[in-house]
Amino acid sequence: MAKQTAKKADLSTEEKIKDAARKVFTQKGYAATRTRDIAEEAGINLALLNYYFRSKEKLFEIVILEKMQILLGKIGPTIMDERTSIEQKVEQIAEHYIDTLVANPDIPLFVLGEIRNNPDKFANLVRTKTKIVDSAFFKQLAERRPDIDPLHFILNMLGLIIFPFIGKPLLQLITGIKPERAVTLMKERKTWIKTWFLAMLEAN
Repeated sequence: MAKQTAKKADLSTEEKIKDAARKVFTQKGYAATRTRDIAEEAGINLALLNYYFRSKEKLFEIVILEKMQILLGKIGPTIMDERTSIEQKVEQIAEHYIDTLVANPDIPLFVLGEIRNNPDKFANLVRTKTKIVDSAFFKQLAERRPDIDPLHFILNMLGLIIFPFIGKPLLQLITGIKPERAVTLMKERKTWIKTWFLAMLEAN
């Protein structure tokens, strides 16, 4: 019983530290975060944090990989699936990304900030065997429109999905719309993005 209690306490402390790290890294970024900041946010002393996680780098790796899994976890299987059409893939990607970003609005700015400030560290952490240029999606686009580099379509799709979340504070400022309306607009885009993407694909 004593061992089980101690194990639960360890898990509780670890989760408390991870939660604090997620919050502080998201607010300050990797470079500006100190382990002391995380310890203070978690309500523990620095020695205890160092006992569970020996470095800021280790905690950052956990946080960034979690966020990338949230953002990209379902995308790899979708773009590699040879059984689904371009239309189905775009619909699935738009729905996944928008639902994910509505639930986790901090992710785009956090990830972009780390790409800008620590490109080498970020690249090493998120290396993946799934490459867009080797995907079924890329090949389908190339077959449908051999006259246009498929990357143009992929960049346009990502811009349609992600930019509204990055620009949402500006959108609310210049339009005066309420946060609830902004979320509704984002959800409406799940249908429109497929329509717009197919229009681009068929344009002369």
